[in-house]
Amino acid sequence: MTNISMTTGLPETILLAEDSDLLAALSDARAADDETEQREAIGSVLKSKPTFLDAWAALGEVGRDDLERYSAYRVGYHRGLDSLRKNGWRGSGYVRWEKETNRGFLRCLNGLRKAAEVIGETDEASRCGQFIQQLDPTLSFDAID
Repeated sequence: MTNISMTTGLPETILLAEDSDLLAALSDARAADDETEQREAIGSVLKSKPTFLDAWAALGEVGRDDLERYSAYRVGYHRGLDSLRKNGWRGSGYVRWEKETNRGFLRCLNGLRKAAEVIGETDEASRCGQFIQQLDPTLSFDAID
């Protein structure tokens, strides 16, 4: 007899937690006195782990200008897609905000949405907004900020 696995609805992907030392290093970097120091400290954290999505989101938050913010969020978004795939995501399904480990990716995606809008990439901004709603239909953009 063959076992059959039945699922209801779309699958959910939950990204793995980062090392507590890395999280502490990012927290310290964010607490630096000014944005220049924050950028440098966050950059050091990223050099130690370039796939750290929360750090890409943090770097986007302290970018010097619209293009630097856009670039950081875009890298975080693409690193996030790679991480999702490594964790079983196959291009559809939920990536919910309520799971803390997913928030770095969702913050990168929302940051990319906002930054794309600022630089006039309205089609990209719209796609990012739709993607967020597909990943977590209960999430409002305001909750991500």
